[in-house]
Amino acid sequence: MSNAWLNELSAWLSMHPGWLALALFTTAFTESLAIAGIIVPGVAILFAVALLAGETGMPLPEALIWAGLGAVAGDTLSFGLGRLMQGRLTTVWPLRRYPMIIDKGERFFNRHGGKSVIIGRFVGPVRPVIPLIAGALMMPWHRFLAFNIGSAIAWAPAYVFPGFLVGSALASEIRPPAHFYAVTGISLSALVVVYFVLLRFQLGLGEESRFYQWLKQWMGQYDTTHRFWRLYTNQRPAREGEFPLASFMLALGATALLLIWGQLATTTHLLEGFNQATLLWFEQLRQPLLDGPFIAITLLGDPPVLIAAGVLACAVLLFRGYYAAAVHIMVAALMTVILVWGLKSTLGIPRPDEVLSPPDSGAFPSGHTAGITLMVTLLASFVAGETRNRKRWQSYVTLSLPLVPVALSRLYLGVHWFTDVIGGLLLGLAVTGAVRASYSRYDRVPLTPDVFVAIATVLWLVFAGTYIALCWEEAIMNLRPTGPGL
Repeated sequence: MSNAWLNELSAWLSMHPGWLALALFTTAFTESLAIAGIIVPGVAILFAVALLAGETGMPLPEALIWAGLGAVAGDTLSFGLGRLMQGRLTTVWPLRRYPMIIDKGERFFNRHGGKSVIIGRFVGPVRPVIPLIAGALMMPWHRFLAFNIGSAIAWAPAYVFPGFLVGSALASEIRPPAHFYAVTGISLSALVVVYFVLLRFQLGLGEESRFYQWLKQWMGQYDTTHRFWRLYTNQRPAREGEFPLASFMLALGATALLLIWGQLATTTHLLEGFNQATLLWFEQLRQPLLDGPFIAITLLGDPPVLIAAGVLACAVLLFRGYYAAAVHIMVAALMTVILVWGLKSTLGIPRPDEVLSPPDSGAFPSGHTAGITLMVTLLASFVAGETRNRKRWQSYVTLSLPLVPVALSRLYLGVHWFTDVIGGLLLGLAVTGAVRASYSRYDRVPLTPDVFVAIATVLWLVFAGTYIALCWEEAIMNLRPTGPGL
């Protein structure tokens, strides 16, 4: 019966595509609503609706926004209901019919705390009841909204993109080349290995490391170096005496690598063959099936979107009295803009001739990659700074991953050489390291999220979605491939 009903719904929506946006919102809303998510096969319906969205040509950002809004609304309503029914969850209909699920959800929430809102969104049995229980147990509104919105940002692509991709494939009748999956898998595996090697190196520079202790002892022997060490040592009571060695090493290492890489990329031909091979590989992969997602991703790295994130972050920090953090973010953004503009203008490296209307600026370094690297690594460093040393890697891993798809989108669309992307990555890391090292002198109070952070996040998401929607047609036209057969 349920399969027949789902088939009828899919058939009706295929004949009335104007209702797809509402269908995405409603399905995500129901999937996230207390108890209803258990009864209604939301995942199956969402896949079917997302498939139709991809098949009928709905822009991917629009599909993600509607699904994300529905998920946020469903969890928020469940949280509000939990507040109203605190102490009566197992006695009120229809909740009293599911005492085991309520009990399992309570134990899950007590074990994981606020993180359960994020984890629970992806865990089937407890997903529909966690917001309800969070409300019943009087979790603060601002914390819930922050976790709710943050998890929805990750949830929407995870649940919508598979169906959307299948629908796009069915509509385009284009299949990936034979080597697509093998090469993509190997490339992603290599990126993961390199990423975790770098992460492990950074986390190995904490107070407990031998190198940290040796350097501290050595610098303490001389008056000048000892004063330098004390000048940048964190003065916050909970972290008093912590020197930002990892930040300094990141700044120095990334700067040195940027100088070396820049020389190799712009004054020699050593990397030219690799640039051409990378360009050819992505040219062979390019097809309408993937163009939409990669264009949406690359638009997220456009200067207006990144500047909006910086402005909102600074506004919230200034409003809450975190003046030093706001100033350092502004300085970081200004440094990145000046460095990217200066290098592009001075070097004047031409871009690949792969799209109909490539950007006018020089190629090296990639401004999109530098900007998104600065944004996510600064965010990761601020979040990690509020956690214990052993758990900081979680913040770095989770929050810095978005830079990978943005960087890959520049290569896939053929608007940058491989050397440009690496140059942008190194520049962003260098600025992040320098700014974080400087900020340690002023880091005296914890940075805690509140309702203003959630509001700023929502405003940025709305701005980003609106920007992508407004620029979509122009981006599709400008980034149209010019290669043979495309």
